[in-house]
Amino acid sequence: MTLELDQEIRDKLLADPGVILADRDLMRALVDAREAEIGDNVIDIRGRAMEALETRLDRLEAQHESVIATAYDNQSGTAVVHRAVIGLLEAADLEEFIDSLQTEIAPLLRIETLRLVVEETPAIPGLPEDVIVTPEGSIDQIIAAGRRAPRGDDIVLRAAEPITKPAHARDVASEALLPLDLGAKRPKAVLLMGSADKSRFMPAHGTDLLRFFGQVFRLVLIMRLRA
Repeated sequence: MTLELDQEIRDKLLADPGVILADRDLMRALVDAREAEIGDNVIDIRGRAMEALETRLDRLEAQHESVIATAYDNQSGTAVVHRAVIGLLEAADLEEFIDSLQTEIAPLLRIETLRLVVEETPAIPGLPEDVIVTPEGSIDQIIAAGRRAPRGDDIVLRAAEPITKPAHARDVASEALLPLDLGAKRPKAVLLMGSADKSRFMPAHGTDLLRFFGQVFRLVLIMRLRA
């Protein structure tokens, strides 16, 4: 039994046959119908080529969506860090600056912990209570935890380590450590970030935004210490 196309549909297809090519489902149905007509003992190269092209197109579309998602995440992350930097600059003095880390800046960054850790020697007088003061030499141990060898002042992204657990505001799954150079006459320091999300800080992630935030934090902190 042969079915005839509606004349209006037929006229539209004849006027613009490209509409069939643009519809993947329709093209697949036509190819399947052709393969069914010629039988199983004949291979239609055109059908196989079309399947290969469809697979490649699906892969390209997935890559395209991934690139767009990554660009959006980068833009969103940049905006978040910029707001956090403005928050750092708004502090009136050292005490307000330190107090704002956990109460205001951490929520802006969408993390659970944002603490300043400073070694006790040489001492810095007048540090607010929320600064964590540790014995001399302990920051190198904190940074080196979980790795075979420390890499100087590199930013560290990792799963949360037991050595930093007392410094976190609550249980966290991942953490970032931003070493701070406060000058030759000041002790070693590190800015500790913690997140309940285990994928928030991972070694494979980029550190450009964190490095920028750490540099601003360091400059503002030095300025407050001189005041």
